[in-house]
Amino acid sequence: MSPCAGRGLVLPTVAALAVFAVLIGLGVWQVERKAWKEGLIAVIDQRVAAPPEELPPPETWARLTPQADEFRHVKFRAHFAGGLGVSVYAAGSALRNDVSSPGYFVFRPGQLDNGKAVVVDRGYVPQGTFVEDPDETVDIIGYLRWPERHPWFFPDHDAKSDVWFVRDHIGMAAAATKTWGEVAPFYVAQELPVPPGSLPKPGPIKVMLPNNHLGYAITWFGLALALAGVYIAFVVGRWRRPQDYAAAQHGR
Repeated sequence: MSPCAGRGLVLPTVAALAVFAVLIGLGVWQVERKAWKEGLIAVIDQRVAAPPEELPPPETWARLTPQADEFRHVKFRAHFAGGLGVSVYAAGSALRNDVSSPGYFVFRPGQLDNGKAVVVDRGYVPQGTFVEDPDETVDIIGYLRWPERHPWFFPDHDAKSDVWFVRDHIGMAAAATKTWGEVAPFYVAQELPVPPGSLPKPGPIKVMLPNNHLGYAITWFGLALALAGVYIAFVVGRWRRPQDYAAAQHGR
């Protein structure tokens, strides 16, 4: 290889190595994400399949976290005052395989025997369906959940219709026209009871989180391999045609 050809490989080599490192890094990241997602699914499966336990006492609520406690299976009795329900719009659900069309999840504050309040997602209502909001006491079985993050580019709720677009029971309590009072830092997605033929309809959680990270990893590693092949062909071509390369460098 001529000195000119060798010098001409410096910048392409640096650029190829930089892009190759990025592609390999993205592939490794997707492998790590795959392991994380599989671990998350396993944890959720384990928690939702466990027998329901008593709702944690109020003095422990501040120590509960989504990482350690979300989707815990719990049971408790709560009284629901009539007329306090709030609707959360949903086009479907990633955790309910019986919810596949637009509708609403009904959130209502429930008062415990100790006077504390826990918000409960009472279940799903198809769009255009009217449901009553009665005064009742219910033995609830469900799953601990934490509020969703607020969206960046659209409002979290419509104040006129009192329809929400995120499951944020803390925000609902703050914005409620009829006071909900102070509520627990978590809410409970109701699983049972399921009154026959009535709405809203609660149901069990089924993990349906997408896990496409292996395919993404293969894509990034495949691009890195293709880049390596292109670079090798490029170098071999320069090696075999040093005179042509030198001539091209001098504009001949």
